Amino acid sequence: MKSIYVLNGPNLNLLGKRQPEIYGHETLEDVERLCEGVATDGFEIRVLQSNHEGQIIDWIHEARENACGIVINPAAFTHTSVAILDALNTFDGPVIEVHISQVHKRESFRHHSYVSHRADGVIAGLGLEGYAAGVRRICQLVDAHR
Repeated sequence: MKSIYVLNGPNLNLLGKRQPEIYGHETLEDVERLCEGVATDGFEIRVLQSNHEGQIIDWIHEARENACGIVINPAAFTHTSVAILDALNTFDGPVIEVHISQVHKRESFRHHSYVSHRADGVIAGLGLEGYAAGVRRICQLVDAHR
C-alpha cells in the first residue's frame, strides 16, 4: 500500500467555520473522506493539519520514507515559508499544491507561492475538489512509474 500525505497548514482546522464565503462549509473531515474516495486501489490517504510550520516540515521529512506523493495546502505558509520549500525539495515523489480559494483574485501578497517552485502542479479556486484532483494526479503519476 502506498501512502499519499495530504498536508494542511494554519487555520485549516477551522474549515466550515472560518470565512465560509471564501472557504465554504465543508470541514477537514470532508477533505479526508473526499480524498479517500478518489484514491485508486493500492493507495492510502493520510490527512494531517497543523498551525505550526515545524510540524509540517517534520511530516514532509516523514513522507520521504513513507509516502509516494504529497498534496499540500500550505495556507498562509505558501507566501512566507522558504523552510517548507526546502523540505519539499528533499522529497522525491510528486507534490501537488492546492488552494481552496482562487488566490489570484485575492490580496496581492497571496499571488506569490514559495511552494510552487517545487510543486509538480498547482490547483487553486476549485474548493475541496482541488484536493481530489491532486490525489487523482498523484495516483496517475505514481501508477505510470510502476
